[in-house]
Amino acid sequence: MKMHVDLRVDLNVVGIGEVLWDLLLTGTQLGGAPANFAYHAHALGAHAQVITSIGNDDRGHEIIRRFHEMGLPDAGVQVDNTAPTGTATVDLSGNGLAHFTVQQNVAWDAIATTDHALAIARSANAICFGSLAQRCEPSRNTIQQLVAAVPADALRVFDINLRQKFYSREVIEQSLHLANVLKLNDDELPTLAGMFNFPGSTEDQIERLARTFDLKLIALTRGERGSLLYQRQEPQRELETQQQNSARWSDCQSRPVKVVDTVGAGDSFTAALVLGLLHKMDLDEINTIANEVARYVCSQPGATPILPPEFAQKFAGSLAK
Repeated sequence: MKMHVDLRVDLNVVGIGEVLWDLLLTGTQLGGAPANFAYHAHALGAHAQVITSIGNDDRGHEIIRRFHEMGLPDAGVQVDNTAPTGTATVDLSGNGLAHFTVQQNVAWDAIATTDHALAIARSANAICFGSLAQRCEPSRNTIQQLVAAVPADALRVFDINLRQKFYSREVIEQSLHLANVLKLNDDELPTLAGMFNFPGSTEDQIERLARTFDLKLIALTRGERGSLLYQRQEPQRELETQQQNSARWSDCQSRPVKVVDTVGAGDSFTAALVLGLLHKMDLDEINTIANEVARYVCSQPGATPILPPEFAQKFAGSLAK
């Protein structure tokens, strides 16, 4: 008889920041990187929720309905009676790459530091945040307070998600100091390297970022060229082994796929990365699974397609090893 393994027993994963409607030519899709991340983390087996804010309007009410439909609780969703629910216009290039124009002065620009939000953060095994929702001071202060409130051994994932001009060196630097994991893509790495004057190869820039900001792991996604993971050894272990080069790299090439659109693919990669790290899986195995999840999302319309159950089963299988 097969035994059912419930991965949601003690993995609490939180996305904090924007939730919005992606306005595509093909229709309206639920979006926002933290919400996409939480959806995929839930689909892969974690308890997941979102700390965000919506307007008291039809679009906001529909987000609550969709969260329930997707299995996400709404306990972390604040309702703003003065600002509208966020939207983003999404233009797709010929190869399915998404280009976003994000509405300003919306509900998620004013996420509040409530007792309930603090309680959610303090119970998190992993929290994921980005730069976009920090474009306005109220949400920026809240996000930084909540990330600082998670347990010391939790993953603090900065999925940078640079959008338009809604970021600054100050916010990026503050966020990198708060994080212990960084996820970025191959367009964003040159921006950070220039911002902090880190010359050299891709690998040199990643190593400099990890050392400068004391990051445990950096994930670089490269579209059709797959992804590169860099993991630093824990400081105490580094001292024990007396190794000069105690880091580990994982380079995973992606398999070809017919891309419908790339919306949400990076967020699904981050979710799989986090689940793999929480389950202490091998770095190459994490990289392979995260690539396959993102590859599947690229083959489907919108950011939150239903994932095949075999992805969650890969994480369930890691518990039995």
